[in-house]
Amino acid sequence: VQLQASGGGLVQAGGSLRVSCAASTQFTFSTYAMGWFRQAPGKEREFVAGITGKSTSTYYADSVKGRFTISRDNAKNTVDLQMNSLKPEDTAVYYCAAAYRGWGPDFNLYDYWGQGTQVTVSS
Repeated sequence: VQLQASGGGLVQAGGSLRVSCAASTQFTFSTYAMGWFRQAPGKEREFVAGITGKSTSTYYADSVKGRFTISRDNAKNTVDLQMNSLKPEDTAVYYCAAAYRGWGPDFNLYDYWGQGTQVTVSS
């Protein structure tokens, strides 16, 4: 199982960016909850957003609520994170992850991780 994140880049504060994660076809994508995490230099990895397998529920960290939107397309095995009103403190490497046994902010629930994509927000 492979997760490939893409779409990161450099954007000015207040701007928008969309990161995407494509999953390989070796597993039943819709049976996995998906999450986005991020890690800034010198900081621990933190949860950003999560979505259940059938998109029935989503969950966001307080720091991104109202600015970020997670969505998925099970036909394409993809999960996206739309990021609006970006702030310099959103600068981090963003990782997608897949969880079979549950979902939410606990990174221990996640079974598979992508390689990360850099998002840099300039002030």
